[in-house]
Amino acid sequence: MKKMYFPRRIFVVIGTFSLSLLLYIDRACISAAKDDITFDLNLDSTEFGWIMAMFTLGYAILQTPSGLLADRKGSRNVIAGIVSAWSILTALTGAAWNYISMLVIRFLFGAGEAGAFPSMSKVIFNWFPIKERGIVQGMNFSGSRLGAAFAMPMVAYLISQFQWRTTFLILGIVGVLFGIVWYVFFTNKPEESKNISQTELDYILEHRQKPSEGNAQVLSANKLFGSKNMWFAMIQYIASNFTFYFALAWMYPYLKERFALSGMEAGWFAMVPLIAGAGGNWFSGLLVDAIYKKGHWKFSRQIPAVLGFILAALGMALLAIIHASPGLSIVFLSIAIFGADMTLSPSWAFCIDIGKENAGTISGTMNMAGNLGAFVTIIAFPYLLEWTGMHEPFFYVCCSLSAIGIIMWGLMKPEKGIISK
Repeated sequence: MKKMYFPRRIFVVIGTFSLSLLLYIDRACISAAKDDITFDLNLDSTEFGWIMAMFTLGYAILQTPSGLLADRKGSRNVIAGIVSAWSILTALTGAAWNYISMLVIRFLFGAGEAGAFPSMSKVIFNWFPIKERGIVQGMNFSGSRLGAAFAMPMVAYLISQFQWRTTFLILGIVGVLFGIVWYVFFTNKPEESKNISQTELDYILEHRQKPSEGNAQVLSANKLFGSKNMWFAMIQYIASNFTFYFALAWMYPYLKERFALSGMEAGWFAMVPLIAGAGGNWFSGLLVDAIYKKGHWKFSRQIPAVLGFILAALGMALLAIIHASPGLSIVFLSIAIFGADMTLSPSWAFCIDIGKENAGTISGTMNMAGNLGAFVTIIAFPYLLEWTGMHEPFFYVCCSLSAIGIIMWGLMKPEKGIISK
């Protein structure tokens, strides 16, 4: 009897989706623990903002090096190592004893998480045909949004049962176990897998993007930062992250404090825009692939991203103008985050397009820029509130950056690789 095979790519994308889910549960849980941490460590909101910002700084700085490492060493070892590292640091977050120790731990935690998405880009380049690239990216990033969404009420519940220090320990143990599973079951390329059918292997090899002349080792800094495509991608990703990181870092405390909600109420409300973000990733991923299959490579990246930035600007503008109730605020935030997350699938597909076998380095560089934008977001929100006494100026900055993102996408060319023949 002939042996039946499920496409191995299904198991690969389940693994990357789960990685993304875990990544954002560990990242977002500190926002849900804000009140407990600030009380125990005697911190104010600005100091807590710096704690969250230190994560993004460590995360940004290590993006390009970790992407380069994935290009050279392969995603199997790199992902297994970084998941274990950041999970240990998640557990250590619960051991912080003062402001400085928390700053150091969260900076190192960010550095530990840095290689996840660049390494996933390398997985996608090796394992998936180009026409499946959009939906796979959409699925992966939807995992990150769902992870952040579920983290809010889940962590609030765990803290109510075990206190915040034990909660971080539990999350760290789960992460280390995931790293072990990844190392045991994943292979860098389909050619290395013993559990893939010959039919699927032949299909992947025929339809995945072909390497350019040269290899990842010869991608110099001059080529990387001498590319207009690279700069356009970085700038638009700063704009995207600036809006999204409000939802990740400040939405929960914003809703809780502005509308006098309980921790669980704020957690349930904060889930909604993040789930909308997951939907934005899926919708955008499907749209990317649908337009690409009609023979429009450039438009398959541009149209979803531009539409996303329009929705992001609209949602934040409405949030600035109308804020009568938590329900309306959640509707407007959901529009904004749905739109901001529509830019992710085309952005990361674009990096693989122009990077090819250097996909980890290119996507890591874009993500580095985006997370420097996130660093500014996390600091800008409390300071603008302190300086102006209002939340609205921050929301208008988000709108302006979305307009810049639209301009950048008009200039980007996915067919023009970093290393051209």
